[in-house]
Amino acid sequence: QVQLVESGGGLVQAGGSLRLSCAASGRTWSSYFMGWFRQAPGKERVFVAAIRWTGGITYYADFVEGRFTISRDNAKNIVYLQMNDLKPADTAVYYCAATLAISPRLKNAGEYDFWGQGTQVTVSS
Repeated sequence: QVQLVESGGGLVQAGGSLRLSCAASGRTWSSYFMGWFRQAPGKERVFVAAIRWTGGITYYADFVEGRFTISRDNAKNIVYLQMNDLKPADTAVYYCAATLAISPRLKNAGEYDFWGQGTQVTVSS
């Protein structure tokens, strides 16, 4: 089992920044990839970014457009999502997820085995 706890969400004005954190515990050594997803009210959960624990290879959704950066601290078992130039369209609950799969379809939420409880990000115009 892998336990995930997100933090860092909040209310920010358009153009502002937030850094989300995801603290992982448990069998973290068995997780190959960590991802961030988001879900706006009435919409599906969508992929935002992912990172491989070893090597740090990163993947992003097209809508990120260079505004977000995913990173990890292997020693602390924390994954971060730095979000800059936030827009009202970024308003959503952001979820951290972990997958045990070696070659998962990273944009597919069904490929992830463990999920955090989510953290709310609200961007005002």
